[in-house]
Amino acid sequence: MNRNSIFTLIVMILSSLVLLFILAPLVGMFIHTGGAQFLETVKDKEVHQSIWLTLWVSFTATFIFSIGAVPFAWLLARKKFPFKNVVQGIIDLPIVLPHTAAGIALLGFLSRDGFLGKTASLIGLNLVNHPSGIALAMAFVSLPFLINAARDGFAAVPERLEKAALNLGASNTKVFFTISLPLAWRSIITGFVMMFARGMSEFGAVVIIAYHPMIAPVLIYERFSSYGLNYARPASVFFILVALLFLIALRLLSLKRKEKYNNPNAQAD
Repeated sequence: MNRNSIFTLIVMILSSLVLLFILAPLVGMFIHTGGAQFLETVKDKEVHQSIWLTLWVSFTATFIFSIGAVPFAWLLARKKFPFKNVVQGIIDLPIVLPHTAAGIALLGFLSRDGFLGKTASLIGLNLVNHPSGIALAMAFVSLPFLINAARDGFAAVPERLEKAALNLGASNTKVFFTISLPLAWRSIITGFVMMFARGMSEFGAVVIIAYHPMIAPVLIYERFSSYGLNYARPASVFFILVALLFLIALRLLSLKRKEKYNNPNAQAD
């Protein structure tokens, strides 16, 4: 056995251990979930409402914030401005913050004494213990994933294509929507899915903003703290399965959109 083969073998062993570390807890949870308990959880209306709330709030937050995040990502990829590195560091800050600390920071901003909370109260909206507050908490901790992925996508677009279009008389807006955005679309979709997935899995920030109505992570924690592991495990399995199906559906939709863009004949059909 030569040195290259030994190196490849070591890499495969280490990779297998890492993969096993990821899969083993999940497989164990599925194995130890009783069929009767799982079926009972599947029929539980409280679980249905919690999972549905989690999915639509996370998706809505991702969609709304993407309207500003995608152009912001283009700006980071294409423009030079003072303190750009500082701005990029600020974008990544929610990732490194303890999520309970993020929730406390948001609570001061969203409560009736905070700026946004006070503004919302003028129209009769209380952001705390409300789906809108949950959406803001989800977006706060997950937004960096979309911005960073979209920025990398725009950075990978050849600038010569954009400059050629500008030289031919196209406006910045037309260049953005006809060249930059379509060529960076795959990275943007990846960031969208990552933001959505990260948002729906958030617990620490959300539980401080809104214990009720309960999203799925909060419901699972509530069942675990009140009744123990055996009661929380079926809800965890059900949420994982639903979330996985939803993510697969988003991936398939994005792939179909990409195929249509890359194949003009498909669009004509």
